[in-house]
Amino acid sequence: MTSQPNSQLSQGFKPRHVTMLSIAGIIGAGLFVGSGHAIAAAGPATLIAYALSGLLVVLVMRMLGEMAVANPDTGSFSTYADQAIGPWAGFTIGWLYWWFWVLVIPIEALAAGQVLNEWFPAIDGWVFALLSVVLLAITNLFSVAKYGEFEFWFALIKVAAIIAFIGLGAAALMGWLPDRQVSGLSRLMTEHGGFAPNGMSAVVGAFITVMFSFIGTEAVTIAAAESSSPARNIAKATRSVIWRIGIFYLLSIAVIISIVPWDDPQLAQLGSYQRALELMNIPHAKLLMDMVVLVAVASCMNSSIYIASRMLYSLGRRDEAPRQVKVTSAGGVPRAAVIASTVIGAAITVISEFAPAGLFQFLLASSGVIALLVYLVIAVSQLRMRRMLVRSNVQLHFRMWLFPWLTYAIIVFIIAALGVMLVTPEHRAEVTTTMSLALIISLLGILTARRHSALALAPRHTG
Repeated sequence: MTSQPNSQLSQGFKPRHVTMLSIAGIIGAGLFVGSGHAIAAAGPATLIAYALSGLLVVLVMRMLGEMAVANPDTGSFSTYADQAIGPWAGFTIGWLYWWFWVLVIPIEALAAGQVLNEWFPAIDGWVFALLSVVLLAITNLFSVAKYGEFEFWFALIKVAAIIAFIGLGAAALMGWLPDRQVSGLSRLMTEHGGFAPNGMSAVVGAFITVMFSFIGTEAVTIAAAESSSPARNIAKATRSVIWRIGIFYLLSIAVIISIVPWDDPQLAQLGSYQRALELMNIPHAKLLMDMVVLVAVASCMNSSIYIASRMLYSLGRRDEAPRQVKVTSAGGVPRAAVIASTVIGAAITVISEFAPAGLFQFLLASSGVIALLVYLVIAVSQLRMRRMLVRSNVQLHFRMWLFPWLTYAIIVFIIAALGVMLVTPEHRAEVTTTMSLALIISLLGILTARRHSALALAPRHTG
């Protein structure tokens, strides 16, 4: 006799899994390759964009950590929005977040396909991309412990690569590497047009690019819900976010800016890390970075499938998604949610190759400001949730700093950032497309909430 499927997730993540996922689980092509586009656009002033984005993420993680430590849940901020703002808010931000990570699957897959196509040009890149999606989906169908182990080692490789890069860059800047001449930060900030050669408006554009590489930091609260000590793991990961951003983002970008002139024509084309290694005359720079990028995108793609499936599972648990997605296997894996998220991600991968180019760009634009919307909802939820927890006499062991003033400041900053994007021609389409999608999902969320209320109030007839 076979056991009936249940709807409970396992607690298979070990503390080291959660720790490594929080450190580097979502570092993908955005840092290793995409940072070159931000630097090429804003020059050394890109550091301001990274510093602002990093500060925003630190404060948002602190707010989210307060709620998550008090009430760990795999739905994370979507569940808290449901409780603090209303079911329609949890529905809206949950589906938007799921959509964002479904779109990250083809983005990272296509990056992997491009690397593999260069190694094996006889096979089209999109074929490699599709195969990578399928293979990584399979790893998500097993127990969460196996997924955690897979991600642990891939995240460790990314951490080692970044630390090695920073070490090499520091050695080059100190003149310790023979026959390797680099300019240094002070010279690059005064030459080539100065610190902000394209003005502060370019920094705003870089901020949007940078935000894309930061989103996912909050996903540790989703993963920690599948560990044996979720509250302790969430608090630990949230406290460590400051040094993680400081080392892996700010320090590595400062090294790149110190070595590569922002107007180097190959910076955006080759990627920031590869170009820096080339200027340091490191042998086989391209091969080394291709290997690191391949690991990074595979890891990020794997995390994307995991995060999307868990958010879809959470929506199913609240009857805001088809009921099949909340069913879990004997090992506690929501396989239907994994398969559904992967199938759509794979379909978009194929669309990127065979459909008109404008369609794929439109889909990408629809997720352009989801990160800011997620952070805005987290801030509003924490503002309301704190008062709810205080009224319920819940003892808070992890608190947001300078409440409520910092929370209000984050809300104002995010709204201002969205406003600036709206009046900036090159980002207007991202704001309007994402906001239109959010409005449609919100209307569906309101209708769903009303249907649930009507069912709850309807008289029940006994046979």
